[in-house]
Amino acid sequence: MAIAQKKRLVFPHPAHRTAPTNYGVIILSTGTPAWVQQAIGGDAKGALTISEVGEEKLLGKGGFTLTSPAFKHGGELDPSFTAAEEDAVAPPLEWTAPPPGTQELALIVEDAEDGKIHWLVWGLKGQKGALFEGEAPPRTGKNAVGNSEWLLPDPPLGVQHRYVFQLYALDLPLTLMPGAGYEDFRKNIKNHVMAAAVLTARFEGHEIEELDAEDLDIED
Repeated sequence: MAIAQKKRLVFPHPAHRTAPTNYGVIILSTGTPAWVQQAIGGDAKGALTISEVGEEKLLGKGGFTLTSPAFKHGGELDPSFTAAEEDAVAPPLEWTAPPPGTQELALIVEDAEDGKIHWLVWGLKGQKGALFEGEAPPRTGKNAVGNSEWLLPDPPLGVQHRYVFQLYALDLPLTLMPGAGYEDFRKNIKNHVMAAAVLTARFEGHEIEELDAEDLDIED
């Protein structure tokens, strides 16, 4: 099956901004703040937590950044982190030291197209660190389907979605129970964010092909 060539957009990392710009993306007047649109590379059709609990001055404060060795900001997720592969896991993440006084780090991953929550994580130490590929975080909450795992991206066939990884430096440790829901998470981090870092990935829905014995050259 022929695969159509994809048009790639390059989104500068939020921490590298030098002046207001639309980065080649048409920024519309919507409910998403302009600084959030600039950070994620366009408008968000779904509600993003950073629009409510963050501020522009907190984005990248003190050089706080979130990156991944598996993809660049605005880059494409490998299928091994999505529903396109059977044994998929969460992608690896790395972050720089947060501002002094940070008590804990919390992470949320949301779909910019439909607002679905793919990952709720907290209990991360307030220091430079990382989550390795497939590593279980200290504490996790419920995703959009009600479990506490990395919800594998699975957009419709041929449709591209963006996944916004948001890391928050908090001025207090969270006391949420494992498996807590989004509303409790949001209420507990609101007004306690000292800095925020954003990393965006994209993924287009793939057709999953099932191989039979003939494809695998298996003899009876």
